[in-house]
Amino acid sequence: MSESEHTTLEKIHAAAKEEFLEKGFLSASLRNIVKTAGVTTGAFYGYFSSKEALFASIVEPHAAAVMGKFMTAQTEFAELPKEEQPDHMGKESADCVSWMIDYMYDNYEEFKILICCGDGTPYEHFIDSMVDIEVEYTFKYIEVLKSLGKDVPELDRELCHMIASGMFEGVFEAIRHDMPKDRAKAFIKQLREFYTAGWMKIMGQ
Repeated sequence: MSESEHTTLEKIHAAAKEEFLEKGFLSASLRNIVKTAGVTTGAFYGYFSSKEALFASIVEPHAAAVMGKFMTAQTEFAELPKEEQPDHMGKESADCVSWMIDYMYDNYEEFKILICCGDGTPYEHFIDSMVDIEVEYTFKYIEVLKSLGKDVPELDRELCHMIASGMFEGVFEAIRHDMPKDRAKAFIKQLREFYTAGWMKIMGQ
């Protein structure tokens, strides 16, 4: 890509981020994006096939990075020897959440677009996907506890989904409300400790 092409792409992305943040994906105007970027519609289509493709180019690298880190934390915990997992309860997730906060604030505009502006795109289900994965691995951990002879009450999957959803929605509230990073880190640390203690309580640990 030439320097001129790179500059044009940067202008399109800058205009698109402004438009998506203000109006969300569904109400964002491709005409406004092109006009703000100072390019022709023909030039735009030399880079992107649609508004959807433009949106994806902004958020996909960040969605993939966060989901990848999240999955790594889940699988690394699940791959620990069964006897070690109870002692690690909450540790891997704490490290993952801390990383996520740093990443979100390092890529603030892009992540806010992902979390707040994705209605009408496949990314509107991003948080739901994380919740579903959290629930899946929660039940794997419950089976580990049972195999270790722990007396674990039977938990309803819908209840677990509600708890996990509350946690993730709480984490991303920091971005939705433009919370300063230091405050967000303190807020989310307390939130995570609250949910970890709650999980241990209802699991009888």
